[in-house]
Amino acid sequence: MATQAIFTQDLAGIEVGETSISEVNGQSGQLSYRGYPIAGLVEKPFWQVVWLLLFGSWPDLKQESALHEFMALHGNLDKSEQAMLGKLPGHLHPMLMLQGMVPLLNLEPRCHIDEVSTTAEAGLIIAAKLPSLVAAWRQLETNGKAIHVNCDASFHENFLMMFNGCVPLPEQVRTLDAAQILQLEHSYNAGTFAGRVCASTHAPIQSSISASIGTLFGVLHGGADQAALEMAEKISAPENAEAYVQECLEKNVKIMGMGHREYRVLDPRAKLLKPMAKSLCGRGDAERLFNTLVAVEDACQQSFQRSGKEIWANVEFYKGAVFYQLGIPPKYFTTLFSMARIYGYIAHFLEFSETSKLIRPRARYIGNRIQSA
Repeated sequence: MATQAIFTQDLAGIEVGETSISEVNGQSGQLSYRGYPIAGLVEKPFWQVVWLLLFGSWPDLKQESALHEFMALHGNLDKSEQAMLGKLPGHLHPMLMLQGMVPLLNLEPRCHIDEVSTTAEAGLIIAAKLPSLVAAWRQLETNGKAIHVNCDASFHENFLMMFNGCVPLPEQVRTLDAAQILQLEHSYNAGTFAGRVCASTHAPIQSSISASIGTLFGVLHGGADQAALEMAEKISAPENAEAYVQECLEKNVKIMGMGHREYRVLDPRAKLLKPMAKSLCGRGDAERLFNTLVAVEDACQQSFQRSGKEIWANVEFYKGAVFYQLGIPPKYFTTLFSMARIYGYIAHFLEFSETSKLIRPRARYIGNRIQSA
């Protein structure tokens, strides 16, 4: 007897593969990398967590040092990469710039990490250059002066110096480290799955990462961070939030950053990020935007509770307020997401390549049947 085909337009609830990289438990609101809950990982040094994510074990001091050195050594753009970047249309969104530039980067290694594959090194070279691409695009936009990687500074300290042209406060660097750890990986999200589909064709890792970055750009995925802060700007003040939420609900308009496909309770990343945002956004315009977001979340919860439902802010919702206070304009928010999530993309490429099989689903045809002449 023929089995009944399972059909769902969005693949909801369909298991399409196996992974040991991260686990999302939407019912209990838990996320772990390689079996370690993110609540503890945000307290760890960034490169230790990256190594764990990529290779499945904690690095020793030699491995951690080698990774830091490798990333610092490969972080600067060479002259040909700078020339290509300068020839791109200046109106391109930074995410489109990243998607286009990734396959064009020079991936020749200047050094090696012991017992790390050439494919992993190629992915790490791309990851090392992403911050320089983002910062260089910002400097081209503002006619600023390019700043090169300082090997004595930490990874995210370097990025903030290159992007803003000034030395960040230690608190800002610590917050960015933690925020990026929270964004490293999230199982079979849309961007990761797009990369795995690309990898299944035996395309190179730069093609897979480019496909993932293009998918991340969508407002229903990584682009929600930009959309959420732009929403707060539009609302303008906390006292306007309730009316805005009611209008959205009446018109069936999605409130960006509220709710998550996987989590039925509070997104564990948002639980950690919200207090960081509150601590960092304690004054000026950032405080107004943060308080507006809090008011939107409160109004959403009250409205949904009246109908017996629960809805919570996801990680994108408060992330924009953090990035804004770090001097990052909204249209660059998702590029920072790319700078973190690329390590998840690399991990999945490496994992999937071990047992790669072409991903080729079937479609249910609903068009006209073959007609006789």
